[in-house]
Amino acid sequence: MAEPLKIKLSIANRVYPLTIEPNQEEGLRKAAKSIEGMISKFEQSYSVRDKQDVLAMCALQFAAQLEQKSIDKVTLNKDVEDKLTALNELLQEHLSS
Repeated sequence: MAEPLKIKLSIANRVYPLTIEPNQEEGLRKAAKSIEGMISKFEQSYSVRDKQDVLAMCALQFAAQLEQKSIDKVTLNKDVEDKLTALNELLQEHLSS
């Protein structure tokens, strides 16, 4: 098992030291970069200067994306289930005739 890795991530002009598993580093760095990009976008688009407000808006945006993906997945699963049920019924009809 790999030894924990100590990294520092900068978000909203603050540095956060973390101790993580090496396989988490890429994801965490990409997440921090996404947050920084979103902060910049919100600051430019909405003239928001309070970092707390910007971070709250970022959290809402990420949570909404996560929730939407969950909703989309349920919808997709339902569609797949309906198609499989229809296919099964066709096969049952074909096999029973």
